[in-house]
Amino acid sequence: MTHSPLRNSSPEDNSNRHMLFPLPETTLTTTSECVPFHLQLTKPLWIQDSEWHTATVSRNGGTWQMIDTKWVVVGDCKFTPPEVEIVPQTTASDPEWFALWLRCTSPPIYLPKGQIIAQAIPSLPERECPEGNCKTCHPQVNSAFLITKDRPEELCKLKVGEETKHIKGLLDTGADVTIIPEHLWPSHWPLQTVVEQVEGVGGLQLAKRSKSVVQIEGSKGQLASVRPFVLNYKAPLWGRDIMAQWGVTIGFLDPQNFQAAVTETRPTQRLNWKTDSPVWVEQWPLSKEKLKVLNELVEEQLQKGHIVESTSPWNSPVFVIQKADKTRWRLLQDLRRINDVIEDMGALQPGMPSPTMLPKDWNLAVIDIKDCFFQIPLHPDDAPRFAFSVPNINREAPRKRYHWKAIIYHYTDDVLVCAPNDDLLTHALDLTVNALIAAGFELQEQKVQKMSPWKYLGLEIGKRTIVPQKLAIKTKIETLADVHQLCGALNWVRPWLGLSTEDLASLFNLLKGREGLSSPRSLTPEARKALEKVQHLMSTRQASQCDPDLLFRFVILGDLPHLHGMIFQWDKRVTTIPQKDRGGRDPLLIIEWVFLSHQRSKRMTRPQELMADLIRKARIRIRELAGCDFEYIHVPI
Repeated sequence: MTHSPLRNSSPEDNSNRHMLFPLPETTLTTTSECVPFHLQLTKPLWIQDSEWHTATVSRNGGTWQMIDTKWVVVGDCKFTPPEVEIVPQTTASDPEWFALWLRCTSPPIYLPKGQIIAQAIPSLPERECPEGNCKTCHPQVNSAFLITKDRPEELCKLKVGEETKHIKGLLDTGADVTIIPEHLWPSHWPLQTVVEQVEGVGGLQLAKRSKSVVQIEGSKGQLASVRPFVLNYKAPLWGRDIMAQWGVTIGFLDPQNFQAAVTETRPTQRLNWKTDSPVWVEQWPLSKEKLKVLNELVEEQLQKGHIVESTSPWNSPVFVIQKADKTRWRLLQDLRRINDVIEDMGALQPGMPSPTMLPKDWNLAVIDIKDCFFQIPLHPDDAPRFAFSVPNINREAPRKRYHWKAIIYHYTDDVLVCAPNDDLLTHALDLTVNALIAAGFELQEQKVQKMSPWKYLGLEIGKRTIVPQKLAIKTKIETLADVHQLCGALNWVRPWLGLSTEDLASLFNLLKGREGLSSPRSLTPEARKALEKVQHLMSTRQASQCDPDLLFRFVILGDLPHLHGMIFQWDKRVTTIPQKDRGGRDPLLIIEWVFLSHQRSKRMTRPQELMADLIRKARIRIRELAGCDFEYIHVPI
């Protein structure tokens, strides 16, 4: 027999208590001292299914003794997670007979200790109300519907004459007519005022309507011709006037078809090619040792299903290099000629996220994905273009040829997980690992970093600070290519170490000239001094992780014309602590440094112009980092 979670037991029905409830968790308490009373967990709760669960009041009920009448217990829209459902119910003041029913609609979910999951609202007993209007004299409990964000939208093409405009709007089956907001309507498309009033769009509005008939084409080519209303409204609404012409119907998916739709795998993206003419780059010979390693690595990838035998007319060279531990090898392919004939698709992620936005004192874990290079699938039509050959000594056997089924063209093989406490971190880490394994990635368990300092993408992240990992500064400069490599490494660490343009000017000057990368270069005395300063700053400076409770500031530093700036936070709370008791804490949290270009516009000469350019760059950067603006901007007088 299945019992409804809405059914409640009573002290008189003691014999059936265990039939009505699953084994409850005594995890509820309340610490509130005013209405409504928040019900919170006394220990973490992990729900791994969508079944109903119960929770009862713990022995230490907190302020539960303050509940002396019947109360209504419902979810709290501010604190209850959206994927957790709470059964509305009433309870007596005696907590022994109260059990809260809850379930997760999208399992699994982890609810940490202290999570507020419901609220108790007093419900006065039925009585004659002296004020005469019970709806206003004491709290009432009413039903409500949750309107989610997952509403059907359609991108449509509007056409008047030969002109077109694309607008994305909401398919609103409750709207009689189509509404276009004034700010989206082309100003030169004529309108006329009509006598009708449109209701239900933020009150009554005097209507304006298109003078011309507008052809509206949906995303699947369906056509409708209407004269839409143009109003002062926030979002476009595709009404029943065009849906009727499109033949739109409302119904429910067949359950079998629905299951197939939601479990369908995401299609592999296909590359766009500039040419279909095969590109063949001959494989260069390899030493006996490297050839042996190459055959072993190719056999390994063949067993894993990452490559297949091929007769493709395309070919690119392959080679092997030793990994840092000198015991393992890495298989690489020279795809430069292939890249030349692939249309540029733009950066999937232009740049990496800044670790300074990790909240300080949060717990971290870093997962290393093994052989991430081979995990991203290629479209079957593209795979033969990534073919390669495995050479042999003295042509003693037919040359074997393969092409990739999986190859990477954008990846990060380190995954960083950050959470405010160990419980949440463990849960998030488990979910991340399970998702990666389910997607077919192979993880290196011995390389999961859980202790400070964490090494991530060339940086060493502590509990509060960030410094670059040990960076080898190449002081033996012989060619322009060496200078490019050196300046590239220094540019990478500049935002965290504050290496100003003035500090690096003598090194940047070595880049001048139009010679080839092999042209000779040597360090000048000024450049050597600059490198010495760089090495000193690398050992003494560091960036900080942000404090979510503090706002961001920006200060302009340096002497004209060599200005630079610093994005920072200032923690006044630390300044109230005696120096000896701060435990290494600093009120100044340096987030990032901002610099002017080494080659500035000759038209920009006045101090105000230089400062304005620096502030502009800093404001763009803080919006990229934190999505906000500065609380203060400090400028020199």
